[in-house]
Amino acid sequence: VFGLFDTLDGELARLQGRANARGMLLDASTDRFKEVLLYCGVAYVLAGGAHPRQAVWAAAACGASLCVSYVKAKGEAAVASQRRNISHTTLNRMFADGLLTFEVRMVLLIVGLAADRLLWAVGIIAVFAGLTALQRLVRISRELQ
Repeated sequence: VFGLFDTLDGELARLQGRANARGMLLDASTDRFKEVLLYCGVAYVLAGGAHPRQAVWAAAACGASLCVSYVKAKGEAAVASQRRNISHTTLNRMFADGLLTFEVRMVLLIVGLAADRLLWAVGIIAVFAGLTALQRLVRISRELQ
């Protein structure tokens, strides 16, 4: 439910013409805080299970997920420094693609939790979020050439 409203607030701001750089910063930052907290919770659950070393997958998923967001943010900053007349909305959506976007990662966590396959979910996130970060890095590098 929280994720649904998180997605809708940005769309509503855009539809009302109230989207701005400050709102985008706040939204992206709170998404990262939320993501770190979720992975900490997953790590805690996995560490308390029969195989506590599996918690490393939650740490890997968190790190890979943060790399996806970091590469996007640095790419946006680099493009903005080259092109002064680019809108915030266009810039924000430029590098939002890839295999495991934030929304997909959250759905995977929810499905993994609901299906009692949390370890599988974080393992998939760790691998494919890492690939998503690399995918974005290549795309941004090409854009900057």
